[in-house]
Amino acid sequence: MCTDGQRHREDGCHGWGLIRDGWHGHACVAMCCRAMNTYHHKRCKRYDISGQGHCLTFSCFRGIPFSRKGRCCRWMLEALARGRERGLYALFGFVIMPEHVHVVLLPLQGAAISGILTALKQPVSKRALLWVREHAPAFLDRMEDRQPNGEVHHRFWQRGGGYDRNLRSPHDVVEKIGYIHANPVRRGLVERAADWPWSSYRAWTTGEDEPIPLDREHVSL
Repeated sequence: MCTDGQRHREDGCHGWGLIRDGWHGHACVAMCCRAMNTYHHKRCKRYDISGQGHCLTFSCFRGIPFSRKGRCCRWMLEALARGRERGLYALFGFVIMPEHVHVVLLPLQGAAISGILTALKQPVSKRALLWVREHAPAFLDRMEDRQPNGEVHHRFWQRGGGYDRNLRSPHDVVEKIGYIHANPVRRGLVERAADWPWSSYRAWTTGEDEPIPLDREHVSL
């Protein structure tokens, strides 16, 4: 028996037309590894168009590398997995960088991108602030966002929705998965994409749900 989240993913992805008989996930891996074209981020309007995938990018406050620590990366992984389990989206790929996150997904059952971003970012922010207040209160100064009216907030994430690129075809999805997997290599953080523990690269190359499950079966050419 499938869960509501599984049922939503199957219904939503079938509607997108990504499943092809006889296709296997490993065919996408080679394509992902070749799809390393330069991609320049730019701010754009958000389009919640039913049936289109999205490549989301959101950054840490002031570009501070809060996710340099493994605990923050694990919190992000848990948020990604939880949103998928709730049936908010089909998850195709991700990479957690020290100061930003890329996620490739397909919203399901009418889920809006704004709601998905809240589901991903809010739990991490709350856990991070709780941890800092308890274990490293002096670090709160670096998270302080003082408003012109005098109000003070402590932030883990940069204000706003970040960047959102609509993905209109399976090719767009595959290209973005390849791009984000190569990000740690381009930055010089690792020599191979497989060496970065905070991405979906290993899930694609091994077929295992590591570090978290993906919806690999719904991505094809």
